[in-house]
Formats: sequence, structure tokens, C-alpha cells
Amino acid sequence: MPSFSTASHSLDQPPRPRYELADVFHLYGAQYRLTHRLPLHHLKVMSAIERCRTAALGGHVSECDSCGHTHISYNSCRDRHCPKCQATARHQWVEAQQAALLPIEYFHVVFTMPEEINALMRFNQRLLLNLLFKAASETLLEFGQRHLKGELGVTAVLHTWGQTLSEHPHLHCIVTGGALSRDGSRFVRCRRSYLFAVKALSVVFRAKYCAYLERAYRRGELVGAVGMLESADSFDHYMRKLKTKAWVVYAKRPFAGPEQVIGYLGRYTHRAAITNSRIISVEDGRVSFTWKDYRAEGQPKVMTLSATEFIRRFLLHVLPTEFVRIRHYGLLANGRRKEKLLRCRELLGVAQIAVAEADGATDEGEESREVQRCEVCGVGRMVRRGELPPTCGPPAAAAQLRSAA
Repeated sequence: MPSFSTASHSLDQPPRPRYELADVFHLYGAQYRLTHRLPLHHLKVMSAIERCRTAALGGHVSECDSCGHTHISYNSCRDRHCPKCQATARHQWVEAQQAALLPIEYFHVVFTMPEEINALMRFNQRLLLNLLFKAASETLLEFGQRHLKGELGVTAVLHTWGQTLSEHPHLHCIVTGGALSRDGSRFVRCRRSYLFAVKALSVVFRAKYCAYLERAYRRGELVGAVGMLESADSFDHYMRKLKTKAWVVYAKRPFAGPEQVIGYLGRYTHRAAITNSRIISVEDGRVSFTWKDYRAEGQPKVMTLSATEFIRRFLLHVLPTEFVRIRHYGLLANGRRKEKLLRCRELLGVAQIAVAEADGATDEGEESREVQRCEVCGVGRMVRRGELPPTCGPPAAAAQLRSAA
């Protein structure tokens, strides 16, 4: 007689965390929605995470062709903010980028916004995050033209959170350690272990961002943030504070080689604000999770917040609809990406390989890989036998089911 399972992991996958972000929403999301006025895209993200890999989204039944074990897999929500829907998307995106790597040094430069921008960011998220990409990318490309007399390649990845889910918008930029000369006749390498002076980068980055922010204000594009936008004088006072603040730009050690770049991209590109593995307790209206205190050399600590505050902090990092959080510039920008990278490979004397265009849409979650090997006998392969339609009712409270078990 065949065995039956509704588990959604295989022998090759890690065990399911005891608590999940979805548990917080199952238990406390309804009350939060009643007491807080939320924009539509926040409501959609909460609903997607609650329904992810439950009967509410439907699924399919697979059967082992050896022992007859039956397995139910429920569909993923595919939302990029869901911590359960990132692994496959990350794998596919990294594979697509591997063809664009050159046999040179790569540098990791991080552009961080000052905390004074956070209040304004809450009301103007799309605009101010776009300005972050614009100011940071232009700063790097200008330094490339000035110091290397050519065009760099830049991949910028947006993170908006700190370890405690606080507001901390910053860009992780992977930068080529060299540039294609203006006439395309040479590939100019930078000095080993050194790209550009970070203090100089910081000054130019701050000047560019502030100039773009002032232009947006003059055009009437900024909204909200009482006390900053009430008059020209109050905004000018706010801008003077921003301009005297030190904007942090720092460069980490250069990567040892292209393989290390791939490993880094795999960890950072499709990361959600918090992973399920960090959540250690969801009970009595409170959520506890682990975090690393980088001021204490990365020492692990535990933070406990009310469920209301936890949900509020998480929703701070929900991006606007269709906002692209991974962008490519210079050599890696679409348009002439293939042509420029092929030319770089020719100048560097390495074999030519096919280079795909960058796809900003690939940072959405994808369906999890289907179970291939039977989790019971370990020999047979799981073959899809039928589809399960979505249920009409709300998803079951997984947290309550697990606590009862």
C-alpha cells in the first residue's frame, strides 16, 4: 500500500523552520490590517506570504515510480518579499549572470544613505530609491572615466533593511576591476586591491544625490514628511543638514576571482528582509528573532518585538510595485551589453561565450523546484499525477497546527 505525504521538502532540502514569517501574518495579520491603513501593494504581499505553499494556491500530486509513495506539493506565491520563494529565482539569475563575468578582479562597493533621509523616504519611496541608483551609478561611472579613461561594469543590488529590520537603504555594487577604453581598443585594469578612494566617492555621491533631491523638491515631486517640506526655508534647513552629514561609502576587499563573485551574488541578490531561519519564537503577541550586532564583531543576539511592531518593520521594506532592485550599468547595461563584453573578452584573450541580456524582471520569486527523488525509498523518481485546484477558503493557520502537533 503506498504511503502518503503532504510535506513539501525532499531529502536534499533543509528541514522546515519551526516558525515562519507566514505564521506571524496568520496569527496577527488580520488584526494589523484592521488597525492600520495599508497601501494595496502591502496588502498583496501579506496575502501572498500567508497563502504561499498552502492549499489556497493549489498544487499537484506526485507519485514515486518505485514504491508508490504519494506527495502533495502546494504552489508558491512567487512574491519577491517571501523568504520561501527566493532559492530558485536566485539560482536562475546567478546562472544567467555567470556568462557576463570577466577574468579580472571585482570590487564590492557599498553606498549607504544617512538616517535623516528615512522620514522622507517613507512618503517618496520609489522616487528616492531611484535617485539612490542614479547617484551611485553615475558616481562610479564618472570615476571610471576619470581615472581609467573608460567604461566600468556595475551591478547594483538594493537592500533597504538592517539586521533588526530597521530602515537602512543601501546599494551593494559589484564593480569590474577595469574599464573598456573609450575607443574600444584596450581594456584598462585598475591597480590590484584598489579601485577608487572611498572618501572621494562619498563626497561626489552626496553632492549628486542632494542635487537630484533639490531638483525634485523644486518640481513639486516630494510629498509628506511634515517639518521638512512646509516651506522653502524648512527644506533648505533640512538640505543643509544632509550636506554636512558624512555619507558612508565603503569598499570591501576585492573578490579573489569570478567564482567568488558568483558565490556572493548567490547570497545577496534575492535576499528577503528576514529569513525564516532567524525567527525563533512567535507567541503571546510577540516575535523573537536573531540578529548580528556588527558593532560587536557580528556577535549573534536575540531581539523580541511586539507582533505589531515586527509587522510594521517588515512592511517598511516592501518595494513599490514593479520596482527593479537589481540594475546593471556601463559595460553590463542592456543595449550594447553583448557587444561590449565580447570585445572585453577579445582584448583579455579569453574564449568567447554567449552573453545574455540583463533582465530586471528576474528578481521575482519563481516556483520551487519539483521534488525529483522519493523521500521514502530514496530510489524512485516522483512523477506528477494530477493537479489540485486552489481552495476558496482562507489558508489554514500553520502556526496553530504546528503548535498543536
